[in-house]
Amino acid sequence: MKSIPKPLVLANQWVIVLSVLSSWLTGWGWILLVPLIAGMTGLLFRFNPVMKIAGLFLSKPYSQYQPEDFDQQQFNQKIAVICLLLGFIGFVLKWQILNFVFTAMVFLAAFIAILGFCIGCYIRFQWQQYQHRRNTGQI
Repeated sequence: MKSIPKPLVLANQWVIVLSVLSSWLTGWGWILLVPLIAGMTGLLFRFNPVMKIAGLFLSKPYSQYQPEDFDQQQFNQKIAVICLLLGFIGFVLKWQILNFVFTAMVFLAAFIAILGFCIGCYIRFQWQQYQHRRNTGQI
């Protein structure tokens, strides 16, 4: 099973939280591009610059940190990128409701994950359960 050290996942979540909060406080929507571009490069090229930079500060080998499932994190990152992209589009088009709804969703999801409950994990688990029930004829 491929995994990512938890401190790298937390660094990515903090960048999302702080970027969204900064964009709200300053009105500078371009700040959303930081986690958006990092997330997109992570999904497209398997290279997340936020995690790469955070990895420079880890003192132990990756294997000695609590692992996070790679596939789960990719799923979560897809949701975050979609929300950040829609939030940024709302900013560019000056559609404040679109901007706020999607940035609030990604802010809350990332902050709640930092606190210990992964909303994306719950969504993915429910989706997998649904697929299993559908495939086994239990629906």
